[in-house]
Amino acid sequence: MSKRLRARLLGLTLSACAAPALAATPVLVIHGGAGVEKGSLSAEEQAAAREAMARALRAGHDVLQKGGSAVDAVAATITVMEDAPQFNAGRGAVFTHDGRNELDAAIMDGDSGQAGAIAGVHRVRNPIQLAKAVMQHSAHVMLAGEGAEVFAKEQGIALVDPSYFRTDKRWQQLQKALKEEAAGQAHADVETAKHFGTVGALALDARGHLAAGTSTGGMTNKRYGRVGDSPVIGAGTYANRQCAVSGTGWGEYYLRAVAAYDICARVKYAGHSVQQAAEAVIDQEIPAAGGNGGAIALDAQGNMAFPFNTQGMYRGWIGADGVPHVAIFTDEAFPTH
Repeated sequence: MSKRLRARLLGLTLSACAAPALAATPVLVIHGGAGVEKGSLSAEEQAAAREAMARALRAGHDVLQKGGSAVDAVAATITVMEDAPQFNAGRGAVFTHDGRNELDAAIMDGDSGQAGAIAGVHRVRNPIQLAKAVMQHSAHVMLAGEGAEVFAKEQGIALVDPSYFRTDKRWQQLQKALKEEAAGQAHADVETAKHFGTVGALALDARGHLAAGTSTGGMTNKRYGRVGDSPVIGAGTYANRQCAVSGTGWGEYYLRAVAAYDICARVKYAGHSVQQAAEAVIDQEIPAAGGNGGAIALDAQGNMAFPFNTQGMYRGWIGADGVPHVAIFTDEAFPTH
């Protein structure tokens, strides 16, 4: 073998071993639940929610900027939102009929197709971290109830006394709901009546990989261990190599429609843009069946969509410049590129 050929082969080998070129510009997208109405939030509550969303976006962006994976960015982002009492997830979870907090969450890696989910836990401080542990350190996809908390303890996931999740606002919502139920009345309070309380995040990392995650406290006054769409892979949470989605709506309708998967299937198989696909499912299919809500969607090129058919949806995104963009209501200026 000549020296020239040997040098060329060596160069090719070294090139193959070198760090791969960046495949994408990292992007992070979030929601904090649809169904919010202007009359239901004070100026202070609006400001606190916007600040919490910006803080969550910065946390996930920091992971992406350091070369972290989309999965890690999603988990870091949702953890911040779970710790913020402004949202119906983690610390701000609503109460069940029995006066408890039941938490659900899911996460999915679009590149590998791996997923993890948990449902009906009462002591897990950050359900998204447990869902991630289920994906990475178990042979299963979904764990529920006491078994999920046993696994959490084995994995070193932080457990708290159930009183940690009690906030006065959520407790008063339950008391009002119980009185209205006993009197046979419809819920007068939008915050109590709505079915939209979740948080979610989608990320596109520098390798071009997508991930999706969702976390929720469910519905005020729910019974019988009800589980909605959020922790169900394909219904409220889904990611593949082309598309990632997190939903926030009336869970029963998202479950029946397999809404998150339907959006990504339209992108993958029909060649629709994420905007077209997300609007078709969220603004047409779900309402036609009797439901409502919203979603966030992100594709492998960094295109994003924020469809919702309510007065508002907590939403935001952050890109290469590191500037968080957040909005709540329909009439707000909200650039998406």
